[in-house]
Amino acid sequence: MITPIHRFRDIERNPAYLQPDKCVPPPSHSSLGTMWFIRDGCGIACAVVTWMLVFYADFVVLLVMLVPSRDYIYSVINGLLFNMLSFLALASHFRAMLTDPGAVPKGNATKEFIESLQLKPGQVVYKCPKCCSIKPDRAHHCSVCKRCIRKMDHHCPWVNNCVGENNQKYFVLFTMYIALISMHALIMVGFHFLYCFEEDWTKCSSFSPPTTVILLILLCFEALLFLIFTSVMFGTQVHSICTDETGIEQLKKEERRWAKKTKWMNMKAVFGHPFSIAWLSPFATPDQGKADPYQYVV
Repeated sequence: MITPIHRFRDIERNPAYLQPDKCVPPPSHSSLGTMWFIRDGCGIACAVVTWMLVFYADFVVLLVMLVPSRDYIYSVINGLLFNMLSFLALASHFRAMLTDPGAVPKGNATKEFIESLQLKPGQVVYKCPKCCSIKPDRAHHCSVCKRCIRKMDHHCPWVNNCVGENNQKYFVLFTMYIALISMHALIMVGFHFLYCFEEDWTKCSSFSPPTTVILLILLCFEALLFLIFTSVMFGTQVHSICTDETGIEQLKKEERRWAKKTKWMNMKAVFGHPFSIAWLSPFATPDQGKADPYQYVV
């Protein structure tokens, strides 16, 4: 029995279906240097909320817990550590949001481009009818970005972008650093509560006792929620990288058509060659290599 997916593939195999004459050519190289940013209201709101939550956590950690502390060394060490991790988390979020995840040029299903692939008898290319692009292997169309994305894992509203071939490293670092600052905040909240119970509440914070309790409880709730969420996301992303199978491919249970590599090779493909401290830096751009023109051909 032929499934709907097989019928769609059979239609795509028909050369007439490509209709290259109806596709608008992709933009020139001079226009590709513009900044990548998705104009999605929900995604922008989620990204702003993310930054506000990090700033709120920093406010409570510094002004409620560390500044009033009598232990100067404790305050300096934890203040520097928390702010360093917060800076790396926001920098990773910034890079994940503004980095092209691997968008296929829109409208590249032109007659000239198809001829440049030099297709042999029996070889097949697939066209995305939504963005009029020749889809490379393992690319999927995102309805929010309105583009086909190479090795698309999922669209994340918290970074207002797709997680794909070019920005997966930054998304993994973002989830890791958010999990670390959430855990750090929970530990400091626990110590601060113990300190306030042993001492006078009016001396353990520059705010009134009721305000201090409310601020600490809100931070504890926020940190616990995001610790669980980002830890799960970090684990699933690392597993996806090691198995070289994106979230969409796992969800659709797509047949594996690409060469199997070791887990270490898959990690280096995402974070860069060779292994170094740059793996943990959102400012180091991994070497993705040049795109293979024959990855469009099946």
